[in-house]
Amino acid sequence: MKSSAAKKITPPSVFDPTCPARHALELIANKWALLILTALEAGAMRNGDLMRKIGGVSQKMLTQTLKELERNGLVIRKDMNTMPPHVEYSLSPLGASLGNALIVLDRWAEDHCMELDAARERADVRRARTARRVR
Repeated sequence: MKSSAAKKITPPSVFDPTCPARHALELIANKWALLILTALEAGAMRNGDLMRKIGGVSQKMLTQTLKELERNGLVIRKDMNTMPPHVEYSLSPLGASLGNALIVLDRWAEDHCMELDAARERADVRRARTARRVR
């Protein structure tokens, strides 16, 4: 006879500190990862193309982030075995499945960046006034 106390399986919850989904959130919350993934939505790109598309990223950070995205199955690295070396990066099916959500996040940031800037400015002014009164 089977035990009636079958182990209950609870669904993953990002609020649980042991949930493996937290690693996924850490990975995609990285600004360079987010920008690389959305840049690759347009199709395969070489390293130099990514550098030009993503202003401000250093070669070191681009390489590091691409390796981490590849390791996690979000990006595919294709070596063309040519001289000089020619390597292309593209989204894996898993990476592409994330693309739509990231594009929505990008658009939100673009649409609301001025409001965020204004809120920071107001908070800084309040903080400065408070600091002057305390002196």
